[in-house]
Amino acid sequence: MTAKQTGLIVGALGLAITALTAPPAGMSAQAWIVAGLVVIMAAWWITEAVPLAVTALLPFLVLPLAGVMDAKKTASAYYSDIIFLLLGGAFLALAIERTGLHRRLAIFLLSTLARGGGQFRLLLAFMAAAAILSMAISNTSTALIMMPVALAVLAGGEHPAPDDPDWMKRGMLGALPMGIAFAASIGGLGTLVGSPTNAIAVGLIDEILGVRISFAEWTAFGLPIVLVGVPLAAWLIARVQRIADHPFDVAAARAAVESHDVWTTPERRLVPIIAITFLLWMTQALLEPFLPDGALTEGTVAVAAALALFLIPDGTGRPLLQWDEADRAPWGVLLMFGGGLALAAGMSASGFADWVGQQLLPLEVLPLIVIAAVAVALVIVVTEFASNVATASGIMPVIAALTVGLGADPLLLAMPAALAASWGFILPAGTGPNAIAWSTGRLRIEKLVSAGLALDIVGIFLIVGAVWAVAGISG
Repeated sequence: MTAKQTGLIVGALGLAITALTAPPAGMSAQAWIVAGLVVIMAAWWITEAVPLAVTALLPFLVLPLAGVMDAKKTASAYYSDIIFLLLGGAFLALAIERTGLHRRLAIFLLSTLARGGGQFRLLLAFMAAAAILSMAISNTSTALIMMPVALAVLAGGEHPAPDDPDWMKRGMLGALPMGIAFAASIGGLGTLVGSPTNAIAVGLIDEILGVRISFAEWTAFGLPIVLVGVPLAAWLIARVQRIADHPFDVAAARAAVESHDVWTTPERRLVPIIAITFLLWMTQALLEPFLPDGALTEGTVAVAAALALFLIPDGTGRPLLQWDEADRAPWGVLLMFGGGLALAAGMSASGFADWVGQQLLPLEVLPLIVIAAVAVALVIVVTEFASNVATASGIMPVIAALTVGLGADPLLLAMPAALAASWGFILPAGTGPNAIAWSTGRLRIEKLVSAGLALDIVGIFLIVGAVWAVAGISG
């Protein structure tokens, strides 16, 4: 039996049991059915038994039939203004890819960061470039952009060893693809639009805990993790791949990333839109007093940027973005996000979230920082076997319920868990960037697992430490 088949059966049984049996003491019948809904959605999301977006439709069916919320109220629970942040961010990313600006930025960053130094400097430069790109576009898109550049660099600096069947996987030849994959995932933590997982987690925290995390606040927590995590990952990869023990022509490799192409008109016109958008996101709190309450949000800024893309000509007789290009936006992710919000609303309305919080109260005897570390470790383990988006949607409501039950500061418990949903590096198919790196044929599974496991373990302390340190400074 495959994992998908197992997940399909286990999930369905979980919902059936709660529908046909009496609830435990202290739990209402409605909350008991919502518990079954949590089981089936988590099982189907983690194993991808059915498409993720299809699983997201379950609350609209189950919650009204269970008497938790009527169909109209359930449908409204699928909505959040963060959906417009996700959509506008996706349109910006598509415009960046359409104009080719992403490749120019990658080459510029590499030619700037890779000057001087040896193999480690080159590895770190590639990883820094991937992390910076990943703050604006998806992690997978970043890996797709950077990997061909990396392969060209490797071709320029590699020393073939026909007598060694694994020569293409040794030293820098394996380190560079692995580094790009890891850095693309880490960089996505830097901004709220760096990964859909971030916005989903923020939306669920807002829905359940009533705490809104702004673009600037997320960056304040996420950017330090990127700044520490990327060099740390580069160091781990360099040690695992033993890059110093294998010859590589760094000078030839560096020459492969030099570029003297002239900037195109579409690229020049897109840059100011991106810059203004990020500036508005970062200064939102300063501008809000001059506008009606609730008028300026990350979502409204993203929509304004999206409209500009369709209105401003790119200098070649067309706008910067057309609908046939914009239609590639991640509609399935938006629906999945809505399903997570509806599940969270059902957990609150039925009393299930309160019940879970009460069951977890014995944990209050432990220091909160230990509880945060355990929660982060749990999320990292789950995200190794499920997509990051699925992990955020399925696990964050439970973490939020724990936060309520303990009466803890959401920033100290829910925020680390939200960041951990994108921190998984062990498996070749665990993330999009990992899969792309694996497809190059330059990775050895034992090296990937060794580096990924070490980074997963270190990540527990890095994420909790960074969040608590930033919260302490800002508090």
